[in-house]
Amino acid sequence: MTATITPDASAPTAGAPGAPLRPRRKRVFGRYRMAPFLFTIVTAALFALFFLWPGVLGLSYSLTDYRGWGDFTFVGLDNYSELLGDPDFYGALGRTFVFALFSVPLSYALSLAMAVAINATHARGKTAARIIFFLPWLVSPIVTGVIWRWMFGENFGFVNFIISTLGGERLPWSSSADLSLLVVIVASSWGGAAFNMLLFVAALNNVPQSYYEAAELDGANGWQRFVHITLPSIAPTSVLVVLLSTLGHMKEFALIQSLNGGGPGTQNRLIVQYIYETGFARSEIGYASAASMILLVILMIIALIQLRISRRSNTW
Repeated sequence: MTATITPDASAPTAGAPGAPLRPRRKRVFGRYRMAPFLFTIVTAALFALFFLWPGVLGLSYSLTDYRGWGDFTFVGLDNYSELLGDPDFYGALGRTFVFALFSVPLSYALSLAMAVAINATHARGKTAARIIFFLPWLVSPIVTGVIWRWMFGENFGFVNFIISTLGGERLPWSSSADLSLLVVIVASSWGGAAFNMLLFVAALNNVPQSYYEAAELDGANGWQRFVHITLPSIAPTSVLVVLLSTLGHMKEFALIQSLNGGGPGTQNRLIVQYIYETGFARSEIGYASAASMILLVILMIIALIQLRISRRSNTW
């Protein structure tokens, strides 16, 4: 027998008078909607205060003859026309491109090598290696420049001491423009490799291990797996690292200023040092602001080119 259950007619139905009301869910607004709004407002305010406003101020100064004090007059594009005919500006800009041309590949290779070494399956001492590799990023660029200046000093440098102890001749690390630039390139690449290493470590961890296992079963060696699996898989991160490294090396100032001051003489003076000396040593704020605007345009062009290359590579 099957028992049938009939609803009680005396029980109030939902929505009828006397029926118990269901509790309504309260709309959470303050904690989950106001917080992102407040963070966005704070970020926008900081961006406007420390980036947008200085940019507008620098652009306005570049159109005047402002010297840091007193009144100034509007000169239009005179600073730009004078700057484009300044050989010192072209010299500093050319040395900056040379510096970035050698520093970026070295920084890329060094950071990728450290990331691969840390991410290796059978590697030992990974925690200690992470600490050692990341230490340069924690050191101030000024301190880094002082350390490398002590290491490669001509008369008191540690490297020349080792060379002379082994019977060799001391090298003119400070008086030779080429050797001085070489020291700056190596020091800058060493100081900035730690941050790029973190980006590469994150990218390497996202590569599926099944790819390596399948390639190993097909007989591929370690180098072949690195070239045909690792490099294509971390291509977006590689573009990001190259972009950040290029922008960072094009704006390098503190390390070079503390290491050799752009010497010997002005042979290794980069574009940011040129802007600094023009604006503060010669008190030509308007002229230095014009040079800053040109550097800004160059950096934007470099960024757009690299982003365009990245988009094309993703579509292939």
